[in-house]
Amino acid sequence: MELAGYIASLVIGISLGLIGGGGSILTVPVLVYLFGVEPVLATAYSLFIVGSTSLVGTVPKYRHGLVNLKTALVFGAPSIAAVYATRKFVVPAIPDVITTIGSFELTKPILLMMLFAVLMVFASVNMIRSKVDEVHDDAEGNGKSSGSGVQKFNYPLILLEGAVVGILTGLVGAGGGFLIIPALVLLSKLPMKQAVGTSLLIIAAKSLIGFTGDISHYTMDWKLLLTVTALAIAGIFAGNWLSHKIHADKLKKGFGWFVLVMGIYIIAKELFF
Repeated sequence: MELAGYIASLVIGISLGLIGGGGSILTVPVLVYLFGVEPVLATAYSLFIVGSTSLVGTVPKYRHGLVNLKTALVFGAPSIAAVYATRKFVVPAIPDVITTIGSFELTKPILLMMLFAVLMVFASVNMIRSKVDEVHDDAEGNGKSSGSGVQKFNYPLILLEGAVVGILTGLVGAGGGFLIIPALVLLSKLPMKQAVGTSLLIIAAKSLIGFTGDISHYTMDWKLLLTVTALAIAGIFAGNWLSHKIHADKLKKGFGWFVLVMGIYIIAKELFF
């Protein structure tokens, strides 16, 4: 199973490089079902893996002017605060056994895996329904927004959205790019390509800072953690190379269906098996 886990770790990075998101949603299932990591600890590991791979993915985006630092700060601040507080205080405070209904015992690991599976379903629907023509690109490859060119922030909604995304990330360890990117386009008026690059920076910052909230609570298997992270990062470079040879639209929809099946499988497994 470990060999399958290492291959899947590479696939996580490849999917990120190919379609710009979605791959991190597989990190927790890979850790839990292929490496046998306990679910609560897996969400902590996922923060480090997702944060590190996103940080590496941010570098070429920044070099091409596709990272808006002001937006990353405005949106990222409440998200970072929320994810750190969630990992530091909320997750440790959740009781090991939450409730018992008949013969069914709702435990902390089952709750987190169920939340994660629901997030997978929402992410998969977003990938399946997404369209490549949301933003038209000019000849230089820069996304054109439909606004007047003057960026305006909807601060109340940005603060709320950032906090919600941070709490979700803290609970399940996923990057939440499928929530962040639409929010950046709608609330910060960013072109799609800038939204993708800026989202990577936000995900990197909130995930890695959120991970620091876990260090005092768990004993980390750094060998496994660094190996999976290294493979995911290698996968990003492979995915970026393949992205110039494979049309990403159909691939993204196919990956979305795969994530949907995985999410339904996790729900069924945690509830009935």
